[in-house]
Amino acid sequence: MIIGVPKEIKNNENRVALTPAGALELTKRGHKVFVQKTAGEGSGFSDVEYKKAGAKMLPTIKDVYKKAEMIIKVKEPIKQEYSLVKKDQLLFTYFHFASSRPLTNAMIKSKSVCLAYETVTNPDGSLPLLIPMSEVAGRMAIQQGAKYLEKPMKGRGILLGGVPGVPPANVLILGGGVVGTQAAKMAAGLGANVTIMDINLQRLRYLSDVMPANVMTQYSNEYNIRKAIKYHDLIVGAVLIPGAKAPHLITREMLQDMNKGTVLVDVAVDQGGCIETCKPTTHAKPIYIIDDIVHYCVANMPGAVPYTSTIALTNATLPYAIKLADQGWQKATEDDAGLKEGLNVINGHVVHKGVSDAFNMKLQEI
Repeated sequence: MIIGVPKEIKNNENRVALTPAGALELTKRGHKVFVQKTAGEGSGFSDVEYKKAGAKMLPTIKDVYKKAEMIIKVKEPIKQEYSLVKKDQLLFTYFHFASSRPLTNAMIKSKSVCLAYETVTNPDGSLPLLIPMSEVAGRMAIQQGAKYLEKPMKGRGILLGGVPGVPPANVLILGGGVVGTQAAKMAAGLGANVTIMDINLQRLRYLSDVMPANVMTQYSNEYNIRKAIKYHDLIVGAVLIPGAKAPHLITREMLQDMNKGTVLVDVAVDQGGCIETCKPTTHAKPIYIIDDIVHYCVANMPGAVPYTSTIALTNATLPYAIKLADQGWQKATEDDAGLKEGLNVINGHVVHKGVSDAFNMKLQEI
């Protein structure tokens, strides 16, 4: 198969979808790998390393799309890329369709085959291609939240871990999945008082067993959330409904109950956000303020640590990329039910329920 790796052009996106090590594994199997020049530089990988791995370099993004049967990316195509996508071309990337109707319409129009990292599943229902970036994003949520709690950043002026004689910050995490767990570990490690909310009692029991003493679990409902936001300094939105839009757990009017300078970090912004007032921001302009509440809603948080993120992502995606290249997407998804769950749009038809529900579109059986 002919595989193309374009350079990411989303704002401040420095990751690349394939490391030189990944390129080598594909070329060893007889596949042709074409990488856009300088695509790996942001992650610390040179063109020379890709060439040594057997990949060929192409000068422009147009060349890569034109040549490839399968495009491997990190982020969804943006408007400048829509016209480059070809009929029957397989795109393997994060799409998060449910949060963007223009993207969904564009990919339907292209008649391409869109296989989304974020809806590929394991037999136990976990999301193997979302986990590595969720781990990065969960840890970064605390790193960034701690920074924006500083007064020059318009936060409350609270040190996350406090000091002897002064209490630490209170951190509320909505969602006890991968993002929430990693965020809790980081916040607890820095000495904050942490509360994790979730609606899954089994998950809360597990977290209660494994988390340190400064992490408390609580069942998530509107009453408990309204009560908690009044005294928490950093609130992390970590809710995920695979392939579907995230529910709004914090509404606009709830901001009135928060202390001025409270920081909201909505990691669910890729899926529409679980905080009503959140809208996607970029690393160039990561925050905005509504009612004296700091909102951090960067849609590609792991892009700020591209070396770590790129290696972690390739570690997870490469086995699937090899399977798709070796067998073709039809046979690969027929043999692997979890990979089949990644199919969102096929040749102009929506085939994933989360996407069809988000936009009230007809759901086509695969």
